[in-house]
Amino acid sequence: MTDTNTPLDFSYETQPARIVFRPGAAVSATPDEAARLGLRRVLVVCGSRGEGTARAVADALGEACAGLHAEARMHVPVEVADRAVEAARAAGADGCVAVGGGSAIGLGKAIALRTGLPLIAVPSTYSGSEMTPVWGLTEHGAKRTGRDPAVQPRSVVYDPELTLSLPVPLTVTSGVNALAHAVEALYAPDASPLVSLMAEEGVRAMTQALPLVAAAPGDLDARGWALYGAWLCGACLGATTMGLHHKLCHVLGGTFGLPHAETHTVVLPYALAYNAPAAPRALTALARAQGGAEDVPHALWALAGSLGAPRSLAELGLKETDLAVAAEQAAGQPYPNPREVTADGVLALLTAAYEGREPSVDA
Repeated sequence: MTDTNTPLDFSYETQPARIVFRPGAAVSATPDEAARLGLRRVLVVCGSRGEGTARAVADALGEACAGLHAEARMHVPVEVADRAVEAARAAGADGCVAVGGGSAIGLGKAIALRTGLPLIAVPSTYSGSEMTPVWGLTEHGAKRTGRDPAVQPRSVVYDPELTLSLPVPLTVTSGVNALAHAVEALYAPDASPLVSLMAEEGVRAMTQALPLVAAAPGDLDARGWALYGAWLCGACLGATTMGLHHKLCHVLGGTFGLPHAETHTVVLPYALAYNAPAAPRALTALARAQGGAEDVPHALWALAGSLGAPRSLAELGLKETDLAVAAEQAAGQPYPNPREVTADGVLALLTAAYEGREPSVDA
């Protein structure tokens, strides 16, 4: 409920993206979106796993497709970005279409960042990257991120049919990754009433859809609601500044090579438990979104675990000797967070996540 006794003080900047959302849109709408933007030679980028879908989009583009580049990799290594930029220039591309998950869209953003080419995103997972002006590159074992309007996709084509082939384990972790965007948006320093509404609705849609998708992976309606939730959560990511959770996941992914969505899934309940004492209004909204959950961090942990998601950083390949290094890195850079970030506090958080213990709120 809205607290009308609280003074309003916020800024909100709309993101210049057009959204097309319907089954079959990847093939039917992407050519129209390219034409609407005046693009005549677009480079289609994807990863190896999504090459079949990307090729169908490339075929639908017809003569407007200047080539298919299937080299996207997780965390966008800088050398991979360099090759993609060279491919775009060699093809004489006047735009880019990224088809796939966060890795493909991240590679499309790297091209846009270096060349200024307009980007169309056709997401096949729930990563949310398509709704943000945030880019990321990994070099020498460290992932750096930034914000630039040039990388914001000009059009986003959401097609629930593309997610039908997403395996249930990846569906779950990708969905929880999306939830993390909404969770941190609720306590972000630059949140606004509209962002908070999107965040709460995104959490509600995603947490209700994931069990349905896990039970019936071919349920297109459930897939559509999960993608709807991912859209809202991604919009929150694009409109606000992320805190401790995302910083931790960047460190764990960029420095230690942990898988992106799975890392977000494991860390989220522990990061939320750490921040809970300093973010009571966010916890209230999250409780409402989860049907009145009394212990929100535990509810997220239980949801992911009940759907078969990994529950510990040890499962993902992190070594116990890495914990202190990761804690120092995550605590060593300034970024907004509702609770003070200390190396000892982060180490305790990471240790619990490494062992997979039930998260507990420490006041």
